[in-house]
Amino acid sequence: MKMKFRRLFALGFFLLCLYAHAAQLAVGDAVPAIVANDQHGTAFQFTNGVRFLLIVKEMACSKSANQQLAAEGAGFLEKKQADFLMDIHTMPGFARVFALPKLRKYPHRIVLVDTADALAVFPAQPGRVTVLELTPARRVQKISFWDPDREPVAGVLVN
Repeated sequence: MKMKFRRLFALGFFLLCLYAHAAQLAVGDAVPAIVANDQHGTAFQFTNGVRFLLIVKEMACSKSANQQLAAEGAGFLEKKQADFLMDIHTMPGFARVFALPKLRKYPHRIVLVDTADALAVFPAQPGRVTVLELTPARRVQKISFWDPDREPVAGVLVN
């Protein structure tokens, strides 16, 4: 009985991992709708004019990315037809009290995604920002990963 339970559990875990891997966005897939607000409370509208989506899921990586984007100045993301999405769903409430005022000081728009499942389908690598290059029909044309500690952002957002 104990052995059957272990096998059943292992099989269930394997199938869950297989499903999670299969659910990741791939080249050719349509990007799902994302409902979120930016650091100023303005609703995010995902439009057909977006050429790049930058998605960061780790706080340490987001700091480096924000510093680089801020150094590029206001209007850089818009000029590159890019949106920057930051996963904050794991940020504790008390940390948000301090983090949100700092985020508001950045000259670029930061879309704050606050639900666990909203970014679950987006591929990720530890310590890197996911960069999706999109077609005009909002389909994934290319997936790459940007290391903001080692690579300039301007080299990643090339049309």
